[in-house]
Amino acid sequence: MPEEWGSTKSPERVGKEVEQKKQEEQNQQQQHGGWKYELGKTLGEGNFGKVKYARHVETGRAFAIKILDKQRILSLKIDDQIKREIGTLKLMKHPNVVRLYEVSASRTKIYMVLEYVNGGELFDKIVSRGKFPEPEGRKLFQQLIDGISYCQGKGVCHRDLKPENILVDCKGNIKISDFGLSALPQHLGNDGLLHTTCGSPNYIAPEILANRGYDGAASDIWSCGVILYVILTGYLPFDDRNLAVLYQKIFKGETQIPNWLSPGARRMIRRILDPNPKTRLTVDDIKADDWFKEGYTPAVPDEDDEDAHHDSDEFSVKEASAMGEQEKVPSFINAFALIGMSSSLDLSGFFEKEDVSERKIRFTSSYSSKHMLEKIENIVTGMGFHVRRRHGRLKVTHPGKGSKTHGHLSVAAEVFELSPSLYVVELRKSSGEPSSYRQLCAKLAEELGESKGQAQISDFGGHGGELSVSAL
Repeated sequence: MPEEWGSTKSPERVGKEVEQKKQEEQNQQQQHGGWKYELGKTLGEGNFGKVKYARHVETGRAFAIKILDKQRILSLKIDDQIKREIGTLKLMKHPNVVRLYEVSASRTKIYMVLEYVNGGELFDKIVSRGKFPEPEGRKLFQQLIDGISYCQGKGVCHRDLKPENILVDCKGNIKISDFGLSALPQHLGNDGLLHTTCGSPNYIAPEILANRGYDGAASDIWSCGVILYVILTGYLPFDDRNLAVLYQKIFKGETQIPNWLSPGARRMIRRILDPNPKTRLTVDDIKADDWFKEGYTPAVPDEDDEDAHHDSDEFSVKEASAMGEQEKVPSFINAFALIGMSSSLDLSGFFEKEDVSERKIRFTSSYSSKHMLEKIENIVTGMGFHVRRRHGRLKVTHPGKGSKTHGHLSVAAEVFELSPSLYVVELRKSSGEPSSYRQLCAKLAEELGESKGQAQISDFGGHGGELSVSAL
């Protein structure tokens, strides 16, 4: 993988460097006596490190090991926060939540041993087969509620629930993933509510759009209701190409529930998609519902599961020489945010066979939201694209007619704040030619990404010879 555009390194030199890095990684593992994993192929790579397929040498069990660069973490001054929140993430032991098993460290790296899920997104299952039969859809919904109930019991809200962030394993069981926008109790304001707008438009709760603070648990339940609707019908309850119209529908809770669904399913959807979070069903209300309880076997959390893996006593993000007075770290930075930062750090990016960057790419930048959107607008306008700005987002379109370099393309651009000095840019393709999309994303990440001129490039979608920006 080239380190930057226009690299002139010979194949022999590149091969030697790859072997050298591989040997260094193996040596770093061996320095941690008892940490016995065989590293395999790279599953993803991004700004903070990489994810590799790994096998435990004694049990043969497969894992995904995330290897993070300490210097990158130290440079962002988020080391103490990451240590604290990784501890919280390790408490999540539930069959319907992707599991973090172990954290270890060498002098320069942090190793996170994660559950390896060799399945695809629920989104892809719905796209390929359409709606699910009600009994099967109910089972998926039961597992989703079990996982969310467990997270809420730990004080964790996801805030970006959607079929793309739900994995389905080979046995048909779901695993909630991609906690990149999640929140813990310390993120609440003085009024006990969350105040950061997160999530995807079609799945977002009306109280979040109102921007007056919201209960993260109630907003997650709304998203679960939208997901249930999609599972049982094959389409979205709230959808419109015009965002203003879409938001109006969400505010009013306006949706048509098909009559061919059972009365129990219709009642469940209607009571969850209640625009008033105070009267909306809670997790306990859902679990007490007769339709939900049909064929329901509660998942058993793995709280008593004694891992055969133990964190290294040496685990420390900060080196002794770098110890000293700590700058205050924004409270909303957490391990989930770190985990959600790249395809190498995205809990969906390395669980599926197809590259998620075919429809969504993210990269980090130090530019603020306002400046980033202005810079994107200037760049894409110079490339012949049309731009519309609305609700803090950009809609970038190119008709493709009369152009030798671009086909038809429509892309939405949005910027999320992770800290006062770190932002995430998300580029999501609505429609258009993949080659034009890749070209646009590569251009923006190269010019605006945190490592200007050294945008990280990876194989795109498994198509040999084609390059793309690493999905964040």
